Amino acid sequence: MGRRAAVIFVASFVFVVGAVASARGAENPKALTAADYARAEKFLSYNVAPLVFRASVRPNWLPDERFWYRNALPDKGSEFILVDPKRGRRAPVFDHAAVAAALSAAAEKTFDAAHLPFTAFDFSPDGKAILFTFQGKRWTCGLKGEACKPVEAGGAAPAAAEPSASGRPGMAMSFATISPDGRFTAFLRDHNLWIREAATKTETQLTTDGVEDYGYATDNAGWTRSNRPVVSWSPDSKKIATFRQDQREVGEMYLVETKAGHPTLQAWKYPMPGDKVVSMLERVVIHLDGPRLVRLQMPPDQHRSTFIDDIKGWTGGMEDVQWSPDGKRLVFVSTSRDHKRAVLREANPETGDVRDVLEETAATYFESGNDRANWRFLAASNEILWFSERDDWGHLYLYDLATGRLKSRITSGEWTVLQVVRIDERSRTVFFLAGGREKGRDPYFRHFYSVGLDGRGLRLLTPEDADHEVSFSPSHRYFLDSYSRPDVPQVTVLRSAKGALVCRLEQAD
Repeated sequence: MGRRAAVIFVASFVFVVGAVASARGAENPKALTAADYARAEKFLSYNVAPLVFRASVRPNWLPDERFWYRNALPDKGSEFILVDPKRGRRAPVFDHAAVAAALSAAAEKTFDAAHLPFTAFDFSPDGKAILFTFQGKRWTCGLKGEACKPVEAGGAAPAAAEPSASGRPGMAMSFATISPDGRFTAFLRDHNLWIREAATKTETQLTTDGVEDYGYATDNAGWTRSNRPVVSWSPDSKKIATFRQDQREVGEMYLVETKAGHPTLQAWKYPMPGDKVVSMLERVVIHLDGPRLVRLQMPPDQHRSTFIDDIKGWTGGMEDVQWSPDGKRLVFVSTSRDHKRAVLREANPETGDVRDVLEETAATYFESGNDRANWRFLAASNEILWFSERDDWGHLYLYDLATGRLKSRITSGEWTVLQVVRIDERSRTVFFLAGGREKGRDPYFRHFYSVGLDGRGLRLLTPEDADHEVSFSPSHRYFLDSYSRPDVPQVTVLRSAKGALVCRLEQAD
């Protein structure tokens, strides 16, 4: 379910309960009844979501740029769809009725085409069969229902990942962070940062002086807290950018969790408005060889990013930190507590030397983007893509990283850039979401655009008058475009990177 849908469902619950409470308050001061809450509960997501079909396309991309997805159907049914972008074709992955009949006969249970007992699968090496997990065993079925049977041990590919609690295959909730090469996982133990090698299970302690309220990579200074380390791996998996967080003199926040029996008191460090002492970050780079720790030569930073009040972004990683592809350069942004000042800096991971590159100030409040930072380190050309609201509209600018000099303005006008999605450094093209540019449309509707880093060739890639969500294919040759309005059910299409319609996928019912 998308974030917009979740917001609607929660808002519905609040509205219904509030409306019931207001009505009762006007006529009778009695407390709400169980029936009142039951009526409001009907509008929560787990009750409303099953009433909407064909509204979610989560692509599972294949090496040849095809992808499949699972469609929600009435009566808790589903179907599997395969899309071939090169041919512009959309079709069932397999013969659902034939597979259901063959599996029913082989498993001595009854299944129908819309209620198969799996939600994910792998293709066989020759692409003529599917492999899935059922009753703790691996099964194989031909695409037309032939040869449906259990697979002998060692005779099939690893099991396909079932959707996890996070809604993405293979992304189960974890307290560890995996390196880009998949060789290591970073985790916290006793206020210090450790790594575990996947192949040998060997554990290595990377820091040794972490103590309570003064530990490394800690995720415990905001409303969202976890035992997962907040780090940024270098692309070569040889270094980790993180911090040591000083909370020793910070005040505490308290919450009382009430269940059956005695309540539970939760307490953690949390600075409040007006506090003179707040959580501060001492930035470090940890080299796995040794291991050895390099402290960045600069004063402690505020616990801030350029778009939220947390150094950790929505994805759980360390925001406003970007590495060069070779891992030899580190660029990051320091943001003041009041979000009125942001300084972009470059650090040498070997020596810890830090150089200020450019500074952005605002009289009121500065944010660099919607849900993610809009600045980018362009290592190949030694440039910085920067976001600013200096003319009261949010736009993109190009800077020289070596000198901090403004090279060119990329976008302009009485509209605002919301989110930079991708930069193609080879073609020097930036892809971004923006609002308010299309005249006569709701200014809060997001549209997708591309433009050259020289400011030329601005192109609207999603022409429909609606709010658009987009996601690129792994090759970046295609993107999924899901759009809707309050009066238009969600439509999902596949487009080329230039915006041409490739295939219409789904329209929500």
